[in-house]
Amino acid sequence: MHPHTLSERRRLYLLGRVLVARHYGRPLTLVAVARAIGTSPRQLQRAYAQFGDSFQEDLFARRMSAAAQLLAEQRAIPVSDIGRLVGYPHSSHFASSFRRRYGLSPAKFRECALRHAATRTPTPTRTPTPTGADSATPGHAAGSHRPRPRPRHQHQPQPASPPRPPPGQAARPQAA
Repeated sequence: MHPHTLSERRRLYLLGRVLVARHYGRPLTLVAVARAIGTSPRQLQRAYAQFGDSFQEDLFARRMSAAAQLLAEQRAIPVSDIGRLVGYPHSSHFASSFRRRYGLSPAKFRECALRHAATRTPTPTRTPTPTGADSATPGHAAGSHRPRPRPRHQHQPQPASPPRPPPGQAARPQAA
């Protein structure tokens, strides 16, 4: 494959994924997304096939991930409304799609997520310093997603052992 074709397909694939990520709540089709990024549906389909799953799988995964997050975090939103928010106009279609993906109905998933959240121990919060830096990570801005350096292997001191006699001398018994 020509390098230009490869880079163009990658560009199409990434643009398609961006559109799916931003507009998954709308009725999206391969044709509509291809038109929006200025290519043919077949070219977009080839790009998806080369760099990931299909367009439909990408859209389905994005919608299900968003639905799971909403179910777990937004108790005030009814399940049927969550389905509409993520692009399913019919709650029965949303429920069957969700069950196919996660093995649970949306209501049962929410129940399990709430139960799990209730059993988790709260994590301690960090107090920001006046400069906005996180007190646990000096020198880094608050919200920085830089991983902390791993501590190097620290040598654990061993209990003191009796000194060895010089070569050629026998060890003397020690008095207890």
